[in-house]
Amino acid sequence: MYHLKARLLQSGIMSFILCTLMTCWVTFINLGLTDAFIGRWMNAFLLAWPIAYAIAFAAGPFVARLTARLLADSRQV
Repeated sequence: MYHLKARLLQSGIMSFILCTLMTCWVTFINLGLTDAFIGRWMNAFLLAWPIAYAIAFAAGPFVARLTARLLADSRQV
C-alpha cells in the first residue's frame, strides 16, 4: 500500500511541476506577456495537468526499469 501511495504522490508532484512550467512557457511563447496571459495559462494548466498526472503515473514503472537498465549498462563500460 505504501508503494502505491508513494507512486501516486510522486506522480502528482512531478506532473504538477512539469505541467506548471511547460504550460507557462508555451503560453508565454504563444501570447507573450499580455493581459490574457494568466487566464490562458491557468486554462492550459487545468486542461493539461490531469493528463500529465495520468501519463506520469502510467509511465513511472517503465521509466524506473529503463533507468535501472541504462545505469546497469553504464557500470560495465
